[in-house]
Amino acid sequence: MDPITTITGKVVALPAENVDTDQIIPAKYLSTTTKDGLGEGLFSTWRYNADGTPNPEFILNKPESQGATVLVAGKNFGSGSSREHAPWALQAYGFQAVISPSFADIFKSNALKIGLLPIIVDVESYDQLVSICEEEPETKVVIDLASQTVTLPGGQRVGFPLDGFSKHCLLNGVDQLGFIMQQDEAIAAFEATNPVALNTQG
Repeated sequence: MDPITTITGKVVALPAENVDTDQIIPAKYLSTTTKDGLGEGLFSTWRYNADGTPNPEFILNKPESQGATVLVAGKNFGSGSSREHAPWALQAYGFQAVISPSFADIFKSNALKIGLLPIIVDVESYDQLVSICEEEPETKVVIDLASQTVTLPGGQRVGFPLDGFSKHCLLNGVDQLGFIMQQDEAIAAFEATNPVALNTQG
């Protein structure tokens, strides 16, 4: 997992509410245990027509949306099943962060584990960002993880919450296992001063 410090990226807005994980990545893509090909399956029921051709009306297929790395999503994004493939697909497509008024808890947790940054903003800032995207498709934002802020095109800075453990892992580019491995010296010191007597009695 690569460290995250600052993300400067083009924004695309998909303001539909209650988008569930099956809409993010349909069940037919769940047989894989890697991210390979999941980018193509992202929002596939909306991105493609019945004959497999791209749907020109879907926002991700529009020319002005190409290269977007920040998704602005409607509230309760990622509801439904606990499939890890949903954040995998978003990341495989090229998204580095998702901004929303609210996320499903399991989706948020799964996203943080792989370095896809879920950013919760207040409804007023969210509505403002959606309007800006509609008016100016080339809109970019700057996300600063250290200060936990999103800077909008006009210079307005919006704060977002993030627990300390997740922030540490994202800034240092480590997952949960990597964090534990970083504590080797502390663990060894604790074990040296707190010997555990093995109970050999049956």
